[in-house]
Amino acid sequence: MEPEEFDSDVLREFVLAFKKGKLKPIVKSQPVPKNNKGPVKVVVGKTFDTIVMDPKNDVLIEFYAPWCGHCKKLEPVYNELGKKYKNEKNLIIAKMDATANDVTNDHYKVEGFPTIYFAPKDKKNSPIKFEGGDRDLEHLSKFIEEHATKLSRTKEEL
Repeated sequence: MEPEEFDSDVLREFVLAFKKGKLKPIVKSQPVPKNNKGPVKVVVGKTFDTIVMDPKNDVLIEFYAPWCGHCKKLEPVYNELGKKYKNEKNLIIAKMDATANDVTNDHYKVEGFPTIYFAPKDKKNSPIKFEGGDRDLEHLSKFIEEHATKLSRTKEEL
């Protein structure tokens, strides 16, 4: 509830709307990016469901904090990862500032930074957390290739 003016009538209307299920939750969100064509897609609170939870795509999502040293160190590696997989039709490499946006799905727990999940297109409510490996191009690529539902063959394999 974010009223301009607060009195008993405003509170009564709010409670009645709540009981009828007519309220929409307030989602903390940065503005939706106008241009999101880069190799790493920017996710905000308002686009989490349309990008990360999209059943047509696998999504690797990094939750970061702009002040986090580990996140800053990961950024160039993560951009390389985005470039490596930019031509994959069914795979999105994404990132979200978890300090400025609400994560709208309880299956994506962010308890430290960076937190990285792989959300397979057919199991959006069972994301796989990246744990235990080095956060470098090799280990992140291996993690993607291990969990991706469909990747096109690379030139190296041919």
